[in-house]
Amino acid sequence: MTLNETNRPVIAMSLLAVIIAGCLLAGLLAPYAADDMDASALMAPPGGSHIFGTDTLGRDLFSMIWYGGRLSLYIGLLASLISTVIAVLYGAAAGLVGEKASDLMMRFCELLMSVPQILLLLFLQAMWGEATPTSIAVVIGVTGWMNISKIVRSEVRQISESDYVLAAKTYGAGFLYTVRKHLLPNLVSSIMFMVVSNISAAIAAEATLSFLGLGLPLEVVSWGSLMSMSQDVLMSGKWWLIVIPGLFLVCTIVCITDIGEYIRRKNNRLYSNL
Repeated sequence: MTLNETNRPVIAMSLLAVIIAGCLLAGLLAPYAADDMDASALMAPPGGSHIFGTDTLGRDLFSMIWYGGRLSLYIGLLASLISTVIAVLYGAAAGLVGEKASDLMMRFCELLMSVPQILLLLFLQAMWGEATPTSIAVVIGVTGWMNISKIVRSEVRQISESDYVLAAKTYGAGFLYTVRKHLLPNLVSSIMFMVVSNISAAIAAEATLSFLGLGLPLEVVSWGSLMSMSQDVLMSGKWWLIVIPGLFLVCTIVCITDIGEYIRRKNNRLYSNL
């Protein structure tokens, strides 16, 4: 392992911890409330009493970054939890049933994967109604589990051939009991990688929806809605409105991705030594 490979996860975890701490302590760090408006400082550049500048409504960008991060992280965590639960249950079921039923379940996954996720998001959000943080997290979660379920199914099929799983089936153990007692303990490291990967994907999906004008309304502050606001001023030279929120968004996603890759590599080394 190179020095770079050793340091990257440590740097990523440290930087992500700083960002999360800043979001959780937004009430202490932010000099203004997220919705405070200063009519005398519309689109003011960074400096003075607004170190990150202000937006088109005179709201302090520094404050909105931290308050908006709370919402983006909430969406990412909730969406990741939903998609991981669905993926583990569906993948485990596909791994434990017979060959024909398993293949049929995987064909259904591939059918869903053939539809662009953005279309599924739009369809489900339209059925839900008004966009809220919870609704966006739910629709992202229920449209982002297919790839992970295929990984779970593959690992479950390997584990299901072990003696203790076969013994549990022989004694009539139910599906949920088998998953909880025998499969989950062997899938913990893989599930951790899935959760981490899903968080970054969900945050990016929320930002994409908001940037396209299909996510949270402008008055609801998240990193995605800040990016949505920025598209109206791309040609005006007000660089801070897109560069600063973009840096926080990209930095968070890269840190989470690096942590996920570290977990994946560690998991692969563990299995290679067995």
